[in-house]
Amino acid sequence: MSEAARSVIKQLGAGLILRRSSPADAEALSALCGVLHTDGSEESNPYIAAWTRDLLTRPHPTFHADDFTIVEETATGRIVSTLNLISQTWSYEGIEFGVGRPELVGTRPEFRNRGLIRLQMEEVHQWSAARGELVQAITGIPFYYRLFGYEMALDLDGARTGFELNVPSLKQGETEAYGFRRATEADIPFIEETYRHGCRRYPIACIRDRDVWRHEMLDQSEIYNSLVMIIERTDGEQVGILRHLPHLAQHGPSANLYELKPGVSWLDVTPSVVRYLWKTGKEYGIRDGIECSAFTFVLGEAHPVYEALKEGLPRLHRSYAWYLRVPDLPAFVQHIAPALENRLAGSIAVGYSGEQHISFYREGMRLVFEHGKLTGAEPWQPGPKEQEGDAAFPGLTFLQLLFGYRSLEELKASFADCWWKSDETRAVLEALFPKKPSQVMPVS
Repeated sequence: MSEAARSVIKQLGAGLILRRSSPADAEALSALCGVLHTDGSEESNPYIAAWTRDLLTRPHPTFHADDFTIVEETATGRIVSTLNLISQTWSYEGIEFGVGRPELVGTRPEFRNRGLIRLQMEEVHQWSAARGELVQAITGIPFYYRLFGYEMALDLDGARTGFELNVPSLKQGETEAYGFRRATEADIPFIEETYRHGCRRYPIACIRDRDVWRHEMLDQSEIYNSLVMIIERTDGEQVGILRHLPHLAQHGPSANLYELKPGVSWLDVTPSVVRYLWKTGKEYGIRDGIECSAFTFVLGEAHPVYEALKEGLPRLHRSYAWYLRVPDLPAFVQHIAPALENRLAGSIAVGYSGEQHISFYREGMRLVFEHGKLTGAEPWQPGPKEQEGDAAFPGLTFLQLLFGYRSLEELKASFADCWWKSDETRAVLEALFPKKPSQVMPVS
């Protein structure tokens, strides 16, 4: 049997097959994805094309060359629809869990509305389950991924922007206290440690081990990947890391990671970071023939640099949202039980014993606590009685509470059919699931 025949997953009829990818698909897939993901432009997106090609032809710590699904027209050999699954590890208050990230989802216009994406989503959801991943996460256009069991439930890429007049100037006679150099493989332990320290401020984070950092720094095409810079004092001491795009975005340089090691002042280092970004942005502008008129930190809804600069970042960009899918909610809640118990221990509900029946109207979940410990999380079926259970969340909206995206009061204000019966239930849920912003930098 040929390799192509072994890769076939399903005969779809109408002259189409569903199969897995191979390195031989690199050029055709990169060309297709570059055209499908153009943000309205008629020209191919070179960054998406490079990313696609890299996934199929370069070493990757969690992705393999057959991790794309492909719908192929058998008569012509054309790829007409595709998506992939990038496995990774995230954490919930420090507790690690597997995540499958579908990405590069697209179908040629003349083949849309045939259910091809649904077929492929069902396939990669099975792959993800087989890998033991408790959650699937995807970024994408509004509403669409709700069709496949996802809910917008986690902050995605809030940002702050400043302009030339916000660039701090060196005082007369003052010299730059911090320098910036391109990170090397030898810097990876420092990068990993500094990144991990910064993740502690977020309830949800992506685990990035040395293999991930090495892949992004050394294996990915530079046109697609961000540059990692080491921030150093003039005596050579490493104090932090900065990651930014190798080109202008929205008419200016864009930093998507900025962290300092413990004990280093954000007030001291940040002015040098801004001056570096502005100088680099001007150089990119000259190189690419684009005006550089701003600089941006894409670091989520909350970050120390926003506090350090305040009025120096006058333009606010509210976060979009990750789509999340949790196919077995009780299993996930049981998995993160230590984090929930720690939250209870630090709340007015410390030592709580009792049961909470959470309704999602068509199904539900029963949580059992004994002396502040979660001893049970299991499916529960609400009956036909109106307002059965202790609290209710329509559809998948409970995921917004679970991942800190919305508070209990915000969900109640947004959904008239979200409710709770008692102050005890309210206090327990608020202790277990506080609103708290996250900034996830996923494995790509």
